[in-house]
Amino acid sequence: MKIRVLCFIFLNVIFFSARSQQISQFSGKVADVKSVPVPGSTIYLLNTGLGTITDKSGNFYFNNLPPGNYEIQVSSLGYATINRNVVITNTNPEPVIFILTDAAIQLDAVLVSAQKNEEFLQKAPLSITSISAKQVNEFQLWNSKELTAIVPNLNSANSGDDRNVISVRGIATTSYDPAVTSYIDGVNQFSLDTYIAGLSDIERIEVLRGPQGTLYGRNAMGGVINIITKQPGNQMNGFLEMTGGNYNQFRINTGLRIPLIKNKFFMGISGLYNKRNGFYTNDFTNSSFDKQNTTATNFYLKFIPGKRLTFTLNSKYQDYRNNGPFPLVIGDSLALNNPFHLSQNAVATMIDQTFNISLLASYTGKKFNFNSQTAYQYNHRYYDKPLDGDFSPIDGVTIINDYDGNWNKVKVLTQEFKFTSPSATNSNIKWTVGSYLFYQDNPTKQAVHFGKDSAYVGVPDINFSIINSTKGKSYGMAFFGQVTYAITNKLNIIAGLRYDSEKKKYNILGEYQKDPDPIPVFETRPDTSAIINFNAFSPKFGLSYHLNEHSDLFTTYSRGYRTGGLTALSSDPSQPPLYPYKPEYSNNIEAGIKNSLLNDRLQLNFSAFFTFVTDVQVPTLLLPDAVTVTKNAGKLTSKGIELELAATPVRGFQVIYNVGYTDATYKNLQLAQNGSAVNLDGKKQIFTPESTSMLALQYSYKPVSTLPLKIVARGEWRYLGQQYFDLGNTIKQPDYSLLNIRFGVSYKQAALMFWAKNIGDKKYIAYAYDFGAIHLGDPKLFGVTLSAGF
Repeated sequence: MKIRVLCFIFLNVIFFSARSQQISQFSGKVADVKSVPVPGSTIYLLNTGLGTITDKSGNFYFNNLPPGNYEIQVSSLGYATINRNVVITNTNPEPVIFILTDAAIQLDAVLVSAQKNEEFLQKAPLSITSISAKQVNEFQLWNSKELTAIVPNLNSANSGDDRNVISVRGIATTSYDPAVTSYIDGVNQFSLDTYIAGLSDIERIEVLRGPQGTLYGRNAMGGVINIITKQPGNQMNGFLEMTGGNYNQFRINTGLRIPLIKNKFFMGISGLYNKRNGFYTNDFTNSSFDKQNTTATNFYLKFIPGKRLTFTLNSKYQDYRNNGPFPLVIGDSLALNNPFHLSQNAVATMIDQTFNISLLASYTGKKFNFNSQTAYQYNHRYYDKPLDGDFSPIDGVTIINDYDGNWNKVKVLTQEFKFTSPSATNSNIKWTVGSYLFYQDNPTKQAVHFGKDSAYVGVPDINFSIINSTKGKSYGMAFFGQVTYAITNKLNIIAGLRYDSEKKKYNILGEYQKDPDPIPVFETRPDTSAIINFNAFSPKFGLSYHLNEHSDLFTTYSRGYRTGGLTALSSDPSQPPLYPYKPEYSNNIEAGIKNSLLNDRLQLNFSAFFTFVTDVQVPTLLLPDAVTVTKNAGKLTSKGIELELAATPVRGFQVIYNVGYTDATYKNLQLAQNGSAVNLDGKKQIFTPESTSMLALQYSYKPVSTLPLKIVARGEWRYLGQQYFDLGNTIKQPDYSLLNIRFGVSYKQAALMFWAKNIGDKKYIAYAYDFGAIHLGDPKLFGVTLSAGF
């Protein structure tokens, strides 16, 4: 595998040896509303990788740029980010003056890369929520599950093992093939095994709602979470953040970005350590159950051999330890009446190690831009001791998966090539074409051990294990393209198409082992293999209309695709392994309007959607293996509306209000239970709150106008409507609200903040399995955070 990665990197370096002539100059100045120069401002040319910083007089310049239209972003600490379109010709133009306004009275112009090109949020013709680095700190986002309700119609939770089940617009992740895919720095977090849920050193988070199959491919039926971390540049900067709180919470996050050779070679590194005691108490051992700690690093090397060529090497590593990864209680009444207490006799530490490395090579040309991203992902996840599988104090069922280094290690290699229209162009056509290839190796081995009390779980034999081994390999490729054509200066037409092809191969083996003999006695399932292939087309059509300077309309049709697969081997003899299930498809129509009003002091976005899903993949969890059996069993419709509002009504006062409503209902759902068919038509989709709502109010006050000292107070209200956790809609969580607060002082880039989450200590079901195991949402948390930057 390492040889393949090196070969990809070598080929990319060879490919990017070409360079082109650059012929124009662009200069200007950045000042505030009083015409005072703003030194240290960043001027960035979208989709070029080119940027510079203003000098002491606020001046800047670019040499040898190809002529054409450029989108430009200008930003500076304490000022609202702005954008402007500038036309550069062969003749040297007059310097351009950019005027920045205090961030306390104007909203930022937000940059996004949702369509695999950089553009501004309010001009992007799709439903997208963008959360800036500043907002990540204000919301205190440490994990992607905390995006719940911040993004309209998004819900995320997990059973305590840090693998988030995400639902967007009623399209829910219910297996290891997600329905909402995640990207970190352009790398597809391929499955629930290999993705990193923790958030650290974030530049911004983009959440695309609705199918994104044309540009993002498989498993983006519900949408895409696009996470971008901070990259190094010509300006040295760094940060240190320390947090302490209840449950023995301690978190330290730090980073440094430095130019090793100005304009040529840069390095960035960040590190995170986070630990806390468990929320749950294990009454069987009278000790904290789910104590956790995480260590994570993010490392960048960036090399610019020429103005048109950039290489970026990025590696990420996360080591997550959880002493009690499944804090579950059987039955909602027991879970809620005796909250955060359980009784399990077999306690193990889950060790979850994830490593990602990628090489991005970018070329900016006169005729086209080109990106190549090669990525390798690795995950090893196991329990250091037998893990409780019956979630009770009896010696009934335990799970064992700590085998030699050839097992339970997922490896993924991906490669994307992407061509886009040039950054500087006078053409009314913008286009993106590319290809994507992947290879996944997923060997799993797990034993289900039945102890001396196995009769309590309906097994007549005692002290034996069923060992299931699966060697799974997947290969795939895709070709995609999208074109935006400006029919007039107001009306654009959008068309896109993607073709995905995938092959999966499984080899399985089942064995019986009697204690204490280490050698299996006989095979319960002989070595068997199966191969399955999938192909899918994902089209997209849309229109966008520039209504006026402040408002844009859009409407789109898109098709979503979630890959099919083969059923894994389990200890349940009634469930045959290698049973094929088909891909899941969706047809989605949405329309929306985006408004920037009152001199960019108010942004108001609205969208409505309708989705029809066929061949719905319905999961059934098999115990005690915790193996999910997936079958195509129905049709689903999901419809709803979304509203996003951001405003600065008076100086220093910020308002964010996001609300969504989803009606996701099975129009046809027939399941086999106890030898007969059960009609579940009309049941609601699981993991989908009927509505989500989030209101954040923040006020910043400067007691001395001449000093950069601020007193900050913030309050957040989150509301989630009723949701269900099983297809029969018998396990449910009624609607509930959570309140968070944050207050403190800041001086320049230093801050001391006190915070509390769920201040009412609301007890609610965050996650539940269909057999009745309940995991509660986080209790009341509070603490203090000290941060500084330079």
